Amino acid sequence: QVQLVESGGGLVQPGGSLRLSCAASASGSIFSINVMGWYRQAPGKERELVASITKSGSTNYADSVKDRFTISRDNAKNTVTLEMNSLKSDDTAVYYCHALVFGMNYWGKGTQVTVSS
Repeated sequence: QVQLVESGGGLVQPGGSLRLSCAASASGSIFSINVMGWYRQAPGKERELVASITKSGSTNYADSVKDRFTISRDNAKNTVTLEMNSLKSDDTAVYYCHALVFGMNYWGKGTQVTVSS
């Protein structure tokens, strides 16, 4: 069983920046995370991929966040970070950390990001 714990959400003004972090842990033996990433879900909308990164460092971004958000990970610490710049009101959502481990999907509980003046 893999646990994901997010941190870094909050309230920010349009044009501002936030950093989200997620730490993965598991009881028992050492594990390898194939893909880590961030999804978000706004009220009344479906959960959508924001960005993901493989163990080798290949990244994938939603078109809506390209050139504004940057995802990175530390394989040794099993952490993933999302740097969010030039935030817009449309970025307001609950952000969920995701990990793919041996074909199993794991999710964090989510952290609220609100972009508002």
